[in-house]
Amino acid sequence: MRLLPALLLLLLATDALAWGKTGHRVTGALAEPRLTPEARAEVRAILGVETLAEASTWPDEMRSAPGEFWQETANPWHYVTVPPGRRYAEVGAPPEGDAVTALARFARTLRDPEATLAERQLALRFAVHLVADLHQPLHVGNGRDRGGNDFEVRWFGRPSNLHRLWDTQLVDHEQLSFSEWAAWLGARITPEQAAAWSDPDPRVWIAESAALRDRVYPDERELSWDYAFEHLPALKERLSRAGVRIAAWLNAVFAP
Repeated sequence: MRLLPALLLLLLATDALAWGKTGHRVTGALAEPRLTPEARAEVRAILGVETLAEASTWPDEMRSAPGEFWQETANPWHYVTVPPGRRYAEVGAPPEGDAVTALARFARTLRDPEATLAERQLALRFAVHLVADLHQPLHVGNGRDRGGNDFEVRWFGRPSNLHRLWDTQLVDHEQLSFSEWAAWLGARITPEQAAAWSDPDPRVWIAESAALRDRVYPDERELSWDYAFEHLPALKERLSRAGVRIAAWLNAVFAP
C-alpha cells in the first residue's frame, strides 16, 4: 500500500532535476581541463580520483536520502525564481534560500580552513551541480509553472513537460554519451568565447537563462523535429557556458 506514495515522490523529485545525468556530466567534463593549477590541486585534495563529471550528479542522487537536510533544506537550492521583466538583484532569494545563496554558502565552506573533508566534499559536489543548474533556462523559473513542470507538451507523441524536455529529452535526442558531448563541444569553444564566458558571478548566468527561458515556451504543444532544430544551438551553448563557468567559479574560489 505504500508503493503509490513512493512512486509519486519519485516522480516529483525527477521533475525537479536539471540537465539530467548526461548534461551534468558534460558540464563537469568541460570544466575539468579549464581549472587553474591551484584549483586543480584543491579539487584533487577534496575529491581524490573522483572527477568533476562524476561529482556533478551527486546532489541529485542524494535527493532521496533520508533526513531533513536532503528532504527539506537543500531542495530549494537547485533553482532561482525571476519573473519576466525583473532581475535577480530586484527579486532576491526567498527565506529558505536558492541556488545563489547556496553557492555563496559553499564558497565560504571551501575557503574555510576549519571545514572538515566531508563538508568540503559536499560543498564542492553541490557547487559544480548548481552552476550547471543555473544554465538550464527553466531552472530560472518565472514563478508561474514550477519552472515549466506544469507546462505540458508532447514530445514525439509522448506526454512530457517543458522542464523535462530541457533537462533530458533534448540532450538524449542526440544519442551521444557525455564524453562524446564534451569532446565535441569542448573542441568548438574558442579562446575568445572562453574568455568572454569566464564570469563567476551567478547573476550574469541567471540573466542569460531568464532571457532564453522566455523564448523556449512553444506556441504549439506537439513538439518534435522542428523544436529540436530550433533550440539545439542554444542547448549546446548553455552546456558549453556552464562548463566554462564551473571552472571560472572554482578558479575564483581557490585563487591564491
